Amino acid sequence: MVRYAATLDNISKCARSRGDDLRVHFKNTREAAHAIKGMHLRRANAYLKNVIAKKEIVPFRRFNGGVGRKAQCKHHHWSQGRWPKKSAEFLLQLLKNAESNAEVKGLDVDAMVIAHIQVNKAASMRRRTYRAHGRINPFMSSPCHIEMILQEQDQVVPKPEEEEQKKKKISQKKLKKQKMMNQD
Repeated sequence: MVRYAATLDNISKCARSRGDDLRVHFKNTREAAHAIKGMHLRRANAYLKNVIAKKEIVPFRRFNGGVGRKAQCKHHHWSQGRWPKKSAEFLLQLLKNAESNAEVKGLDVDAMVIAHIQVNKAASMRRRTYRAHGRINPFMSSPCHIEMILQEQDQVVPKPEEEEQKKKKISQKKLKKQKMMNQD
């Protein structure tokens, strides 16, 4: 059994999925994964399909050198972004696998949330390219490891009304000001 980087409290309500040495760019995949973290499973699926169709964008927050500015990024309160198609396809496959794992465990798929997603660099693979004057330069690829944990989210319980109606603590300065206003 493989070890995951995160351990969640209730393992019985979790579904996990991972891929090792995937031939997809690390930097693009990290940004796409960061964009779907915390999303519901259905929303993440729709988001990644929209990224492939260029209807929604992945904001590039860390690895953003030379990344152009796009108007779609305004929605994310950012300016730089791209549509990493291959990364989105790989993440969709992992989400599908995690969803299947959740169904096998008998969990409610509609209540699943991406609680943990992590992308690590894998060992780079080596090729070579031929340059002028008989020289040879390396032509490396940057594969990655991806792991994700989906967690069944509990139903939100509203707060009792008693706690909401507690009086706010008023500062001494405000009390004195109110007292002076009442005297007038």
